Formats: sequence, C-alpha cells, structure tokens
Amino acid sequence: MRFTSVSVAAALALVCASTSLSGQRPDNQIDPRSTALLQQGRAAQASGNIEGAVGLIESALVVDPRNRPAYIALADIARGQGLPGKSIRLYREALSLEPNDVVALKGEGEALVQKGAVTKARETLAKLKTVCGATCPASDELAASIANGPPVTATALQTPPAVPVPGKVAPTNQ
Repeated sequence: MRFTSVSVAAALALVCASTSLSGQRPDNQIDPRSTALLQQGRAAQASGNIEGAVGLIESALVVDPRNRPAYIALADIARGQGLPGKSIRLYREALSLEPNDVVALKGEGEALVQKGAVTKARETLAKLKTVCGATCPASDELAASIANGPPVTATALQTPPAVPVPGKVAPTNQ
C-alpha cells in the first residue's frame, strides 16, 4: 500500500510530461504564415515602404515568436534608421533563440559600434570568430567596422561652449 501512491504519482507525472512534450513543435519549424509575412515585409522594405515592412514583420513575430530571421530583419531596419539601442535588443532576441547565429552576431557588433560601445563590439567579434572561424567574411566585416570606429555625430562636431572660470569677469562686447 505504501508504494501504490508513489507509483501512481510517478505514472501521472510521466503522462503529463509526455503529453506536453508531444504537443509542441520543434524549434526549427516556423509557422508558414509567419514566413509568408516576413517575405511580404522584406518586399515592402525593398520597395521603400519601411513602416509597412515593420508592421508586416512584427505581425510575423506575433504569429510565431520563434521566427529568428524576423528579429534580424527588424534589427536591420532599426539600425538603418539610426536606432542602435533598439537594434541591439532585437539582435539579442534572435541570439536568445540561436546563440551562434553569425548574421545576428555581426549585426549586433555593428550596432554596438554605431552606438559607440567599441569594447563590447570587440567582445562580440571574439565570439563571432569562435563561432565561424578567423577567415569568416562576417568577422572580417565586423573587424572593419570596429576599425572605422563609431560614426561622428553632429553634436561631436560642434565646439563645446566656453565655461566661465569663477572669479574672472567675462569680457563684454562694447
């Protein structure tokens, strides 16, 4: 009698685990509707309709949140719009699905350079080199982006305003 309740509980746990696992799709099977929406979004982007492309690609992610190419496409659009923080977040979403995605690693590194985080971009380059090797074209392109450095912004070109020194009288224009 003591073993009956334990064996019933173990059998129930085994049945629950097996039914929940058999009901899920493998990670490499993306919903075809999501893939179709992603293709429509890429077509809209190619025609210059960025807002429409973003809407379609976001819809693709609603249909199937495991659509890694959709995250990468949104991240590329955000980086092209000068939003490196948003693109870094989207690249990391793609990397959470597949940590060794070469395209996402390269894109994240370039977005980090665009943001000015060159040290983190070098760390991403090191990971990219371990994933695809030192002769990988993606690592060469990221290394070139890091060598060029972050883009110079309009505010960096302006001269800083003069800071008054305490105790000195500023000259007046007469």
